[in-house]
Amino acid sequence: MSTPIRILIHGASGRMGQALLRLASERPDLEVIGAVSRKVASRVIDGIPQFATSELGGVPAFDVAIDFSLPEGFDAILDTCRSRRAALVSGTTGLSELQGQAIRAATAEIPVLWSANFSLGVAVLSDLVERAASALQGWDCDIVESHHVHKKDAPSGTALALGASAGKGGAEPRYASLRAGDIVGEHLVQFTSLGERIELVHRATNRDIFARGALHAASRLAQRAPGQYRLRDLLD
Repeated sequence: MSTPIRILIHGASGRMGQALLRLASERPDLEVIGAVSRKVASRVIDGIPQFATSELGGVPAFDVAIDFSLPEGFDAILDTCRSRRAALVSGTTGLSELQGQAIRAATAEIPVLWSANFSLGVAVLSDLVERAASALQGWDCDIVESHHVHKKDAPSGTALALGASAGKGGAEPRYASLRAGDIVGEHLVQFTSLGERIELVHRATNRDIFARGALHAASRLAQRAPGQYRLRDLLD
């Protein structure tokens, strides 16, 4: 059996961090060597060493960090990955333009994947949208996204990313947003012409899909060459 990939979870106390810890324990190909949070209540939880963000420089050696934290904590994990020559998978949102520039600079030294959505299905949908837009020049393109009532941003980041894929294919997407109940996330990309319509739809029913996608990305990214990757680049 091959040596497990060593994972560091950054932002471990959050909802995504907790899902990552739970789901990583089910994968024999992954070994979580540490969990980093702003505050540490216990030094070891379920056999995993716990570190405060101020102790990030002292974590054990790792192959890839998975970061779902806050913008104010992002710089430290990026710098740590660069100094350790380790890969970085990040889903931290709200990053500044300077932090975006730092990501691009880091890709010359380490493999980096930043994404607003870690659903493998959405990664495939993004590819299909770009291909459909390219093949259906002149068709109307509409993106309808639905989420739970507590989601503030509209359109969603995923809808905008799908719109960017449509734009690469030559379409000019329009957006509509719905906020209702406890919908985890639904995205419909519709291409319409005279007498016909194509609908590409993704529905998320469980938030674990995002953690599973991040773990999948980490397992594929750890041994890659330096560069900036998309989730769809790591599907194979």
